[in-house]
Amino acid sequence: MLLSIKSASLTIAFALFACISLLPVAVMLAESFSIQEGPSLSNYTSIIMDARQQVLLKNSVILSTAAALLATLLGAGLGFVLARMDLRYKRLLRFLLVIPLLVPPYILGVVWIFVSGRNGLIARLIGYDLISDWTYSLIGASIVMTLALFPLPMLITEAALRRINTRLEEAALISASGLRVLLRITLPLIARAVFAGALLVFILTIAEFGVPALLRVRVFATEVFTQFAAFFNFGAATAVATPLILSTLVVALLARPILSEEISRQRMSGWGSQRLRVTDRWKMAALMGTVLVLLVATILPVLALGVQAAEVSGLINQVRSSSSEIFNSISLSAIVATLAIAIGLMLGYARAQTRWRGLIDVLMIAIFATPSTIIGIGLINIWNRPGLFSAVYGSWTIVVIAHLARLIPVAALILSGYLAQMPRSAEEAADVAGSGWWRTLTRIIIPMNQPGIVAAWIVIFIFSFGELGATVLVSPAGSSTLPVRIYTIMANSTDAVVAALCLIQIVATLIPLVMLMLIAQTKILN
Repeated sequence: MLLSIKSASLTIAFALFACISLLPVAVMLAESFSIQEGPSLSNYTSIIMDARQQVLLKNSVILSTAAALLATLLGAGLGFVLARMDLRYKRLLRFLLVIPLLVPPYILGVVWIFVSGRNGLIARLIGYDLISDWTYSLIGASIVMTLALFPLPMLITEAALRRINTRLEEAALISASGLRVLLRITLPLIARAVFAGALLVFILTIAEFGVPALLRVRVFATEVFTQFAAFFNFGAATAVATPLILSTLVVALLARPILSEEISRQRMSGWGSQRLRVTDRWKMAALMGTVLVLLVATILPVLALGVQAAEVSGLINQVRSSSSEIFNSISLSAIVATLAIAIGLMLGYARAQTRWRGLIDVLMIAIFATPSTIIGIGLINIWNRPGLFSAVYGSWTIVVIAHLARLIPVAALILSGYLAQMPRSAEEAADVAGSGWWRTLTRIIIPMNQPGIVAAWIVIFIFSFGELGATVLVSPAGSSTLPVRIYTIMANSTDAVVAALCLIQIVATLIPLVMLMLIAQTKILN
């Protein structure tokens, strides 16, 4: 009986994952080969022959490559500083440096416009229009995506450095200089993880919709939206999106090792404790560089939005006028986080137990990296039909499904890391005692993994709160979320109004992030 209930629970979770996350992408791929006369490759041939697509390909590759290189150089350097240098307030610095990763990239895009525009903060301060030509350009988009995603390679590099057996470096330092040890031992040991971080930045950039759309940079992700919104052409939209889907699969295959069980099970005790013996001058230089990045990526955006928002009274008025959108975003994110954790817990448990975890990792990373516009268009194609389907399509249920499609894999991957470290003996003891599967789940598995469940819930809440691409496509008429409101009023509202709404978005992101930090601190103390 235990096996049947357990198997049924896992089967239901995988079925929901397939219907919610996999089906929209599969429908989009099938639609790309379909025209009114029947199956055809005409959508692909027209794209290949279209000179505009070459521009899209060029822009997409340049933007993604530039962001990947810059973010990796910046993030890997900061990761090395955090892992190998003995700095004061390191935990606070890490917390503040991670904030740009959790703030929606389009918020940083709005800040970039306010700072670098013709009447931006830089032009006001120096009295001269210096960089406005970069505002709406590939350069501007590359800078924004670099600042938005550099924490990703930073965290991956730091984690990789902490996994290195420091005895290797200590032995080498006896007969070699620190620079030679870095180049010959440390860098080769972490090269795979750093490369995986760069690939993740590449694919997240090539799939980003909000920043290129705001900065008027034509890439594949924005063309998908244009083909559907302007021409209502499902087939052409999917054919344009196919390079993105294929690239997500490639990157998922290359990045999977950083999520493998062999790495996640490595013990941290006694590892990564080595601190570089550097002079005070080098330590001060590292600290100043870290603080400079912190100022540019975290503090300056908040200050720039505060200057544009002008007055506290205006901020309060925007909170009141956007109360329905704020309530919608909070309610939606809480529901999505709860459902994603419920499904992700089952998927994470299966991933931790099965030998097919590599395939599961690739699949989940690829789904998360799929552009949200593709998910949104696929859902429209599935649910925009008469009958019961239209009832779902015309309600907030379709928005919940759109968010779950990309966030269930995130919940599953986070929770599987915790579940993989849970002693099997606890579950086996409950089995011997005759405990049912649901009793074992609620009395043993969930309590033992409570910190991970809470952390995953907060992460999913933050991602759901900032979701834009799918939401702008499937939101019911007359209703919207805070990100959609920010995106839609950019063209016809004052800078003060847009800045105030962006500040509200950042505050809504920081509150759960502070909660996550306090939970982590409590766990460490315990």
